[in-house]
Amino acid sequence: MSDAKSTANAKSEKAPRVSVGEFVRQVRAETSKIKWPTRRETITTTILVLIMTSLLALFFLGVDKLLGAIVQYLLSLAG
Repeated sequence: MSDAKSTANAKSEKAPRVSVGEFVRQVRAETSKIKWPTRRETITTTILVLIMTSLLALFFLGVDKLLGAIVQYLLSLAG
């Protein structure tokens, strides 16, 4: 039974607060660890995303037109 109480107490304890200055220092330290993409990588990725979204848009346009034609045909049979 004491294990349940110690677990409950551990969950209710809050993490110590840090000052605003310490928080900013921590954020800067973490930000410096990031490997930022180069300009060339960013442009290449952007072009690839535009190409893929265009291809998917055309694919879904074709699927939509096909399904629309099928529904229209089935509705014309009904009446």
